[in-house]
Amino acid sequence: MSKVKDLGLAEEGGMKIGLAENQMPALMEIRREFSKTKPFKDIAIGCTLHITKETAVLVETLKAGGARVVLSPSNPLSTQDDVAAALAEKGIDVFGWRGINDKEYYECLQEVIKFKPNILIDDGADLISTVHKEGREHVENILGSMEETTTGVIRLKAMEKDGVLKFPVIAVNNAQTKMLLDNVFGTGQSTIDGILRATNILLAGKTFVVCGFGNCGRGVAKRAEGMGCSVVVTETDPRKAIQAFYEGYRVMPLTEAAKIGDIFVTVTGNENVIKKEHIEKMKSGAILANSGHFNVEIDIKSLEKMAEHRKTVRPNLDEYVMHDGRKIYLIGEGRLANLAAAEGHPSSVMQTSFSVQALCAEYIIKNKGNLSSRVYEVPEEIDVRVAELALSGYGIKIDKLTPEQEKYLSSWKFGT
Repeated sequence: MSKVKDLGLAEEGGMKIGLAENQMPALMEIRREFSKTKPFKDIAIGCTLHITKETAVLVETLKAGGARVVLSPSNPLSTQDDVAAALAEKGIDVFGWRGINDKEYYECLQEVIKFKPNILIDDGADLISTVHKEGREHVENILGSMEETTTGVIRLKAMEKDGVLKFPVIAVNNAQTKMLLDNVFGTGQSTIDGILRATNILLAGKTFVVCGFGNCGRGVAKRAEGMGCSVVVTETDPRKAIQAFYEGYRVMPLTEAAKIGDIFVTVTGNENVIKKEHIEKMKSGAILANSGHFNVEIDIKSLEKMAEHRKTVRPNLDEYVMHDGRKIYLIGEGRLANLAAAEGHPSSVMQTSFSVQALCAEYIIKNKGNLSSRVYEVPEEIDVRVAELALSGYGIKIDKLTPEQEKYLSSWKFGT
């Protein structure tokens, strides 16, 4: 029994899902295979993911493989209500709608847990951590899980380190086909999309501050540069900072960048990156956005205390008027700008991440009882196969190593 905003939106959502399927040939090929082999027969899969048209293609692929699937949102503002309605109409148990509050968010998570899933697919680790907090009876049926995003992997590795992780988790986020495609190209383009939809500003000529130069930050910086921005990078990791410098960006502390920035985007996975001390230095008209998973990277509580008043001036754009008259703008309540103010990553780049998810779910079934309670990397054969499927979908062929080349690369005996 689903709980969505409006089942009457199902037809519109169905058309969007169909459009996404056309852009995700790799995942559709996996669906065709799963339809024949039924790897998830008698298996329940619980998902906490952004409820988008791309997620719908993954969920329907799992269902085609014989799974019973239940889905809840991984972010209060990322649900596409028409897609949720379309999935509910197709027999997927969906609990989520755009704009849920914190209480409703965890109630939706509970619906997934009540489903007694055998496999979990998470985005941010809220589902996995909640299952652990709920007690042993909810853990014993779980064969394994996957985690989609950097923030979630960080949390899960901390659980492993503390010795509290009770089942195996595959860090899908760490797959090459995820980090180098989804994180770089997906986050880069969709973040710019969210900023433009929320503000309709001209980016050319603006000083664009990227807080964090991981794969997501790299993608955002590159796309901002392409739009004509002067890009500044702030970092705490000297290795990433020097990389940003070599790529041509100005690198400086955020306390300095705060004085000159027009647009600020946080992509760190950490809390309180932009704090009161930074906001105090910002020029009037500065725009704040977050593309890290949770809404903790911008210190919104301090922003609200500093403001004389606040009002929503455009959909997904709030104006905060400071006591000194400066105006600071916040996109999407500090939540994921690319999903709160736009539609998330394009379907074609999500096909690789979700293909990895689907094949890792199958991998967990095939290796039942052989995996220990720790965080695993994605098996290389899955990562390579997903890239091959994606290339095939585009009609692209590549070279292959000869037997002699393979021997050369695998031996230490050959010299100059």
